[in-house]
Amino acid sequence: MKGTFFAGHIVSRVSALLFVVAMLGGCGKYARSLDSYLGEKAPSDKELVISENETLLTNKSYKNFILKGQARTEEGSEAALYFHLESQKSGYEVVLRNGPIDGTIKTGSLLSVRNLYRSLAEDGEWFDFEIAVRDKNIVIKINGTDVVWYTEPLTPYRTVVHEYKRIGKGPIGVRGKAGKVAFRALQIEPLSLEARNIDDVEMPVNERTDAVIRFQQKNFPVIDYHVHLKGGLTKEMAHQMSLRYGINYGVAPNAGEGGVGRMLADDKEVYEYYDEVKDMPFLRGVQGEGRRWTHTFSQEALNKFDYLFTDAMTIVDHKGRISRIYRKEEVDFSGLTKEQYMDHLVDQTVKILTNEPADIYANPTYLPQEMQADYDKYWTDERIDKVLDVLVEHGIALEINAGLRLPSTKIIRKAKARGIKFTFGTNNANADFGKLEYCLEAVNVCGLTDEDMWFPTMSRRAERKVVLYNKFD
Repeated sequence: MKGTFFAGHIVSRVSALLFVVAMLGGCGKYARSLDSYLGEKAPSDKELVISENETLLTNKSYKNFILKGQARTEEGSEAALYFHLESQKSGYEVVLRNGPIDGTIKTGSLLSVRNLYRSLAEDGEWFDFEIAVRDKNIVIKINGTDVVWYTEPLTPYRTVVHEYKRIGKGPIGVRGKAGKVAFRALQIEPLSLEARNIDDVEMPVNERTDAVIRFQQKNFPVIDYHVHLKGGLTKEMAHQMSLRYGINYGVAPNAGEGGVGRMLADDKEVYEYYDEVKDMPFLRGVQGEGRRWTHTFSQEALNKFDYLFTDAMTIVDHKGRISRIYRKEEVDFSGLTKEQYMDHLVDQTVKILTNEPADIYANPTYLPQEMQADYDKYWTDERIDKVLDVLVEHGIALEINAGLRLPSTKIIRKAKARGIKFTFGTNNANADFGKLEYCLEAVNVCGLTDEDMWFPTMSRRAERKVVLYNKFD
C-alpha cells in the first residue's frame, strides 16, 4: 500500500517520525518513542510528560486495540491521541482538554466526528481514559463512563479536509498542543483482526442524510440545552441517545411549580438532583418554572448548575392570576382584544426576563394556541424589539427551539444583528424528540456561525440582583 506506515515495506524510524510530525502540524520534538511508555502485557510504570509541539509515535501498527491509561492536564493545557495514522491525511484524533464550558472541544472528543463540550475530568487531577477500536466501532471512556460511541458507516460523510480520516490501521501517536500534559500507566492490548464489539447492535447513523455530522465536521457546537427527563426518558436513555446521535445534551429539571413532569420543590431536591447527574456526560441546567421560583430556591443551590433558563409560557394575566398559556383552559381573553392581550404578554415577557436571573430565554415568542396561526401579525417589529432589548441589556441568550420551531427566522436574524447569542433546545415531552432539525436549518438559513453561540462561561446571572417583583402570599 503506497504512502502508508509499516505496510509491506520498512520505513525508517526517523523518516516515520518526521512524516508524522509534519502531518500533525509542524516542526515538533520527536526524539522519544511512545513504545517505551506503552506496555502490552502490563501497564507501563514510566510517566510521560509531553510539551507543546512534542510528538511521540509507536513503531508498531495497530488496527483493533484497547488503549488505556491516565492523564493529567493543567490549566490551559491540551494534548491529542492519534490512531490509524496510515497516511499523511488519515487518522482519528482524541482530544484531551479540560476546563470550563467555554466552547472549546473537551476531553474524550473524537475530533470533528463526536465533539464534546463538557469534560468529566478536571485540571490538576489524574483521570482514566480508554479508547477501544473494534472493526468499525470506536468507544471512548473517561473515568469509566462512555463519552463517545461511534460506528463508522460504510459511506461516512467527510468534508474535504477530513476525507481520509477513517477506520484503517497504523501507528498510535500523542502530541502536545498547549502547556504540559502528563500520562501514566499506559497500556495497549492489541486485538485480532476479527474483533467486534458485541454490544454494538444498532445500525450506524446514515451520514449521507444526517445533518448532525455535517455540523460536527465543521466543529460547529451541536448542543441541546433543553432536555427533560420525563415522559419515559431516563438519564440512561438520554445518555445512549446522545452517544448515538452525536448531540451533546444539557439535561435540566423543572424547578418550581405548575409544569409537566418531575418538579423540584426546594433546595434539598435541587442538590439531590444535581448529585444524580453530575457524573453523567451532560451539561447540567435547571429551568425556573412558574413565576415563584426566584422566591423558592436559593441562588447558592441554583448556581451549582452550569446554566439557568426560563420562559414566558407562565404569566400573571391581566386579572392577576397565574396563567399557563400552553393550556387553553387557562388563557382568558375576556375584557381584552387579542392585540391588547399580546401587549400584556410582551410586557410580562419583559418583566420576567428583567427580574429573573436566567441565562437563556427558552420556548421564545410562544403564543396561546388560538393566536398561533397569526404569529407574524402579533409579533410586530415593535414587540420583537422590546424583547430583544432586554436580552441585550442582561446578556441573555435566545433559544432556538426545535420542538416548537420558534422563534421565526425573521426574529433570529434580528437577534443576530443585535449581537445576541443563541442556544439550541428541544423541550421534549417524551423520549422521541428528534435531532435539532429546526435549529440546524435555522443556522443555515440565518447565516449563524459558532461565534453566535452561547456557552455557560458567558453567564451574567451571578452579577444580577434577584428582584422579587411578584408579591405572592
